[in-house]
Amino acid sequence: MPTRTEGPERLRLVTLNTWGTRGDWPRRLEIFRSGFAGLDADVITLQETMLGPDVDQAAAVLGPGYQLVQQQVREPDGQGITTASRWPVGRVSEVDLHVTDRTHDFACTCLITEILAAPPIGRVWVANHFPDYQLDHEYERTLQTVLVARELERLAREAPGHVVVAGDLDADSAADSLRFWTGRHVIDGMSVCYRSAWESYRPGEPLTTYPPDNPWSVDPDWPFRGIDHVLVRCDRHGPTLAIERAERCFDRGPTTASDHYGLVVDLAALPDRA
Repeated sequence: MPTRTEGPERLRLVTLNTWGTRGDWPRRLEIFRSGFAGLDADVITLQETMLGPDVDQAAAVLGPGYQLVQQQVREPDGQGITTASRWPVGRVSEVDLHVTDRTHDFACTCLITEILAAPPIGRVWVANHFPDYQLDHEYERTLQTVLVARELERLAREAPGHVVVAGDLDADSAADSLRFWTGRHVIDGMSVCYRSAWESYRPGEPLTTYPPDNPWSVDPDWPFRGIDHVLVRCDRHGPTLAIERAERCFDRGPTTASDHYGLVVDLAALPDRA
């Protein structure tokens, strides 16, 4: 378990696809509750959470102490995404990611939340990004990625602050959509640069969050294995928050919490850079 450094100069972020309430949900719920209590995160981005008249999966998993920001336009069964914050929340918006006829059977979206952290970190725009998952939809993922990136650039100009993209991006580092995020690819005449927390803290170490040996895996030959990411927006010097730790979480034990493994990332304020 990562060592926690207390204080407003640190932000601990966790991202995880919860896999709804599939499998042995009572047992998985126990693992979630104990795991999140131990992680002690400030901000959490969850995907595939269930929300309805009789269920609020994110609330059940996290317990009290978090403000929950819920996706509004969800799957017919209530599945969607949730962002949780211990810190005050400002503006919230959803980016509609239905970009072609092939995206209309999945509630793909990006939930952008303004996190109002105390100085020295200050404002953080957190994008819980959940694009199309289908293996042959990288075209759609690139269109969705550009839509989100443009909106984040607009928000950062309007209300400057740090920008973090975290979620199940359904693509690995070789994909055009991830190469765009990390400054290696241009899409629709646009380029940005975000630093992968995993690449920064663990250079050269492959990222695997959707492995075939996970007890809940139902896709033994899924070609993309490192599909959950935390990305920090860069200025001309590099990422605007120091990446002090990046580890997998919920990845141990005979029964894991989800068909995905999560990521826990510690970010820290940097001194002013001219």
